[in-house]
Amino acid sequence: MTTIEACFAANKRWAEEAILKDPQYFKRLENLQEPDMLWIGCSDSRLPPNEIIGKAPGEVFVHRNVANLVEHTDVNCLSVLQYAVDVLKVKHVVVVGHYGCGGVRAAMQAKPLGLIDNWLRHIRDVHLWNRDELASIPDFNARVDRLAELNVEAQVANVCHTTILQDAWRRGQKVAVHGWIYALADGFLRDLGMNVESAEQIPPEYRLFY
Repeated sequence: MTTIEACFAANKRWAEEAILKDPQYFKRLENLQEPDMLWIGCSDSRLPPNEIIGKAPGEVFVHRNVANLVEHTDVNCLSVLQYAVDVLKVKHVVVVGHYGCGGVRAAMQAKPLGLIDNWLRHIRDVHLWNRDELASIPDFNARVDRLAELNVEAQVANVCHTTILQDAWRRGQKVAVHGWIYALADGFLRDLGMNVESAEQIPPEYRLFY
């Protein structure tokens, strides 16, 4: 059996088992999508968002890319963000990085990788802004993990600086932005202590309509 054939066989088993457990399972999914959370995470195959936080399909809206970046020129990410905030009315936007991130590790090394170097430049910017702190960490793996945390913080800020979030806050919509990081070693999420609920919590230079 090929890899593709195995996927379809596994899908058939999964669908049949889901119906046996709950005959209305797919009917509910077909007619309902009411997530209260948008998860912006890394594309890494070891991080299944729903499973990590114990949510069922339909309960989390998800956007993933290499190293969980949120850039003001990325129409894909911004479109997901706008749909989540304006249409689905999510209450929480979480940016979730992870320790041992390959994208973060690659951004810390002076090795050409091709097209992705243009994407990783955003992480290199975060590295540059925090180079003194990072240079003080002697262990390379520990530096990678600290940059992964700093990258999450930078992307939380980027989410908050969008017109999407600021328009929502201006009209009184309750939506908060958080920064988390996941540890592959033990499966636990860590809250980085970021909880932004209004434009008053971001620098004045980035505030709009206030």
